[in-house]
Amino acid sequence: MATIPLQEPTYRGASGPLFFAAGFRPFFLFAGIQAAMMLPLWLAVYAGGVDLRLPFGPAVWHGHEMVFGFAGAAIGGFLLTAVPNWTNTVPVAGRPLMLLFALWLAGRVAFTLSGVLPAVVVALAELSYLPVLALMLARPLIAAGKARNTVFLPILALFWVADSVVLAGVHLGWGDPMRGVYVAMALVLVMIVIVGGRIVPSFTQNWLRMQGRPVEVAAIGWIEKGGAQASVLVAGLLAALVPTSLVAGVALAVAAVIHAVRLSRWHGLKTLSNPILWVLHLGYLWLVVGLALLALDSFVDALPVTAALHALTAGSIGTMVLGVMSRAALGHSGRPLVVSRVTVAAYVLVSAGTALRVVAPLVTDAQMGLTHAGGSLWALAWLLFVWVYFPVMTRPRADGRPG
Repeated sequence: MATIPLQEPTYRGASGPLFFAAGFRPFFLFAGIQAAMMLPLWLAVYAGGVDLRLPFGPAVWHGHEMVFGFAGAAIGGFLLTAVPNWTNTVPVAGRPLMLLFALWLAGRVAFTLSGVLPAVVVALAELSYLPVLALMLARPLIAAGKARNTVFLPILALFWVADSVVLAGVHLGWGDPMRGVYVAMALVLVMIVIVGGRIVPSFTQNWLRMQGRPVEVAAIGWIEKGGAQASVLVAGLLAALVPTSLVAGVALAVAAVIHAVRLSRWHGLKTLSNPILWVLHLGYLWLVVGLALLALDSFVDALPVTAALHALTAGSIGTMVLGVMSRAALGHSGRPLVVSRVTVAAYVLVSAGTALRVVAPLVTDAQMGLTHAGGSLWALAWLLFVWVYFPVMTRPRADGRPG
């Protein structure tokens, strides 16, 4: 089975500050920092204690920053790190990487200050990061000529379009801005399906083989040749455009079954002694749970849609991002692929926080308390990640190589 190599980078050196010697350093670290800061601020806004003076609903800000800010940084860090390995090219580093990071950061600040900045300034700041990221990745990907990897370029383009939809909604009143957030969420989930489908079974097979317990992943051809990605993309778009409709519910239920079957063939239960592996299986399990809950929302009025959305965002996106970043950062900094107990605690806290947030809207009398508890645990997980990985991102590689 094809893999995305995350352990053996091919950096050839770069001038400038060490922090900008490789894409994973600034983007992985600040994805964690944003997650650790964003949730406490959102909880304060949700409780009515803080007013960001936004010209749109604060839920739009929360959803936007979860998807375009947090996930956008993680995606950038991952692709900037993986593409050089896929294409055997020199990674983006130094001043170009500084520029790209500055554009991402400017977008975060500008969107949060939408209430005081002119709309054109917000739009320019927010919509600059993704095109520049795509341009930096396009040349090596297109030159390599492998469609399985160039697929990320149109996904990034659609991600930018979704961001534009959000901005058109909040500043021009052109439709519901949350539809742009939901479409972007579906695109992030498609990326998880693509990347997860490559790395989770491959890493599992390799580790079990090293443990003297070789296994084979019996792949189902049509699922691995586009069915998995198409099921999430179609279901996600229908859920965003015609929410709670019968057709969306059926598509979501079909997608949930497809990914449950896919996950069941990856031997996840055999990885329970290896946290850096089981966290990836757990992140994919949250995808199945979220799709199933979102399908049920189309047929059961009593099930709030926020339960499903948090299973997909805080659960699947949050857990997969944490698992991939914690693994990739170790591999690309020349360190053993063994996580500390603190990192394992972060893995547990992300899912525990998600579980409370999923349950919260179902328990009306305790909704506020469960929401704050879940959000606090989720934010604490990312605080632990930043604590453990700050030195990893800011110090030289342990093996003395550049990058």
